[in-house]
Amino acid sequence: MRVKILARRGWHIALLVVLVAFSAGAGQARALGSDQTPQNGSVGVEGKISAPPPKTGPTITTPGNGQTVSSVPITIAGLCPSNLLIKVFSNNIFIGAAQCKSGSYSLKANLFPGKNQLVARGYDALDQASPDSNTVNVTFNDGQFAQFGTRVSLTSNYAELGANPGSELDWPIIVSGGVGPYAVSVDWGDGTTASLQTVKFAGTFTIKHTYNSAGIYQVIVRATDANGTTAFLQLVGVANGKVGQGTTGSGTSSGSGSEGGGLTIKTIVIWWPMLLLLPLIVAAFWLGRKHEIFAIRRQLEKSRDQAK
Repeated sequence: MRVKILARRGWHIALLVVLVAFSAGAGQARALGSDQTPQNGSVGVEGKISAPPPKTGPTITTPGNGQTVSSVPITIAGLCPSNLLIKVFSNNIFIGAAQCKSGSYSLKANLFPGKNQLVARGYDALDQASPDSNTVNVTFNDGQFAQFGTRVSLTSNYAELGANPGSELDWPIIVSGGVGPYAVSVDWGDGTTASLQTVKFAGTFTIKHTYNSAGIYQVIVRATDANGTTAFLQLVGVANGKVGQGTTGSGTSSGSGSEGGGLTIKTIVIWWPMLLLLPLIVAAFWLGRKHEIFAIRRQLEKSRDQAK
């Protein structure tokens, strides 16, 4: 019995090494996902890879510095590093956002009555900010509605929000100034009918929408108060998943997204644990075999000595 136990130890070591290698490879393959859409009981793994923030910031080329305007919204445009989310601020208050495409961006935004200091800033996928753009000073002479006092305005704590296709996207918006109630319309950029709602008082309210296809969409929020003054806010909505051609919305249909409107996940088999452990597996089998022979010889010698 002792000979059999000793002989099997080496094989147990080899078997354990194989199981560890197989578990490491299979575990990593499961962590990367499968080619099927997630089913009940599935586990998702998400992570972020650290990277330095953008070194180059956007510029503002339109409007010109020192310009005076008498109507809003105005177009704000400039150059930018591609694939950044561009946020524009007036007097340090967020007034609109757009995705940088092909090295440029453009958006429409409201201004505050009087002087406005415009600054654009780019944000990467990790929400790291670039250096500020040049500062552009613009004066808004609000002569048409000056008699009503404070003009209605819109802002949000989120320039970009996303949800999975088929899931509802909830977006908090802040309305201030003007006189309630406010009539709010939202163009979600995917070709669907604009959503309408009434907000009775100034403060935070929520707009909601469900995208059917993956993509990046231009969202335009308008609010009109009881005096007829209108606020305008441009944002970026994201439906998660593989973005196909034509899925960047601009107030029209976004086109098709990934097949089935879901995430496209590939199965990846990790072979490197097996390759790294192959020498150990061979060595384990060799040591096990050698130990087995040694144990048998020792037992035979012991049996001969006892026979004498």
